[in-house]
Amino acid sequence: MYGLLTDLYELTMAAGYHAAGKQNQPAAFELFLRRLPRHRDYVIAAGLEQALDYLAALRFSGEEIEYLRGLPQFARVPADFFETLSRFRFTGDVWAVPEGTPLYAGEPMMTLRGGLLETQIPETYLLAALSFQTLVATKASLIVAAARGRRVVEFGTRRAHTAEAGLLGARAAYIGGCVGTSNTLAGFRFGIPVLGTAAHSWVLSFGSEQEAFRKLQEVLGPFTAYLVDTYDSLEGTRRAAALGPPLWGIRLDSGDLEALSRQARRILDDAGLDQARIMASGDLDEHRIRALVDAGAPIDSFGVGTELAVSGDAPSMGSVYKLVEIDGRSTAKRSEGKSTLPGAKQIFRFPDRDILGLADEACPAGAEALLEP
Repeated sequence: MYGLLTDLYELTMAAGYHAAGKQNQPAAFELFLRRLPRHRDYVIAAGLEQALDYLAALRFSGEEIEYLRGLPQFARVPADFFETLSRFRFTGDVWAVPEGTPLYAGEPMMTLRGGLLETQIPETYLLAALSFQTLVATKASLIVAAARGRRVVEFGTRRAHTAEAGLLGARAAYIGGCVGTSNTLAGFRFGIPVLGTAAHSWVLSFGSEQEAFRKLQEVLGPFTAYLVDTYDSLEGTRRAAALGPPLWGIRLDSGDLEALSRQARRILDDAGLDQARIMASGDLDEHRIRALVDAGAPIDSFGVGTELAVSGDAPSMGSVYKLVEIDGRSTAKRSEGKSTLPGAKQIFRFPDRDILGLADEACPAGAEALLEP
């Protein structure tokens, strides 16, 4: 399982290690940030659970091995290499920072120790698994900070690059501080609170907005959140208010959210629904949310989709996976702009700073060692 979900050069190197008799040489690889994503001065580590699941399940099936045998790049590879792949399991050690940990450029997120072959092959998958969720968790943390105590819900699966990305993005957003997600599978699989009621299609399927609201209330009761902007946001709010309790509140999804939220708040309060809440959604990011909060808009929560699910302003991250020790010897790159520090490392976090040390150094007084087995 997952054996071929990698770049070809991981497997050509693995064949070369085997041919050179180096496959079991003790090695250490670090996954770290060479540089921070654009517009970021930190990241929030996420994706560790999926990375560990991958390492535990990593196998090569007979069909996958036969495919490799047929590639021209493997025509001269000894047959016993393919026997090695048939028995392949990751048996090494993993050190990593807990998910939700803030990190900075140059700091390792994960270290793998084991034989050279078994620590080389996972590079591609680990970079993808950790980088994507870290990007989304970081974006979520920025949005949650901008909301300043107002709840943020992740709405992004429909705009994610794949459905699976939407599922893992919901998980990462929760790690980054969102209170829940619209993704039901994320609730089932990861225990994340799920939220949501109805879309514009619900309203459009009825003869009137009032009827649509009434039927929704009959089904959902105190969980009813009326989407009021199908036709006119303020008229929709009046129709929702006329039904009275039970309800959660309303959702504004378009228009001038600051002005509409103020007017909608007055309509709800005048109807005696001062406990009804207002959610805002519609192409939101941390900048728009911060502006609404700074303006004092009476919005209780925000639903954020596209910008969160794809980390729109910073969709990539300069994460790398590098050999730092081999057979007891420290290694480092010296190439211009891509040099690395030798040796497996540990992050020592003080209340006001981080210090990067070697993995076998004692933790200084007053610091916490972030990488854990």
